[in-house]
Amino acid sequence: MKIGAAALAAILAATPALAAPAGNNPFSADSAVLNLRGIDLTTVDGQQRLAIRMDQVANTVCGEKMSSIHLALGAQARGCRADVIADMRTRIAAATAARATDRGTQLAMR
Repeated sequence: MKIGAAALAAILAATPALAAPAGNNPFSADSAVLNLRGIDLTTVDGQQRLAIRMDQVANTVCGEKMSSIHLALGAQARGCRADVIADMRTRIAAATAARATDRGTQLAMR
């Protein structure tokens, strides 16, 4: 089952990813868009592609290789990346659940 990539992308694009206060930081962006086009989350390949794209978004928002500048910046960037990825996972799960509810699909049953 393909996830409504356009709907998820619209939700994710509407609200920026979490970021540390960036201001005029030349090493990071205030927000980024996670593009979910062409990703089928029911396949291993689709899940791997999603993980790669999530890493790219987190690196855009939090900066890459910040520990080469200063160890404290590296630690701050790692924390930022964890927050951004957790935020993206939460939004994808909420959008997926909302879409499944609209269709009357039950994701889990005991």
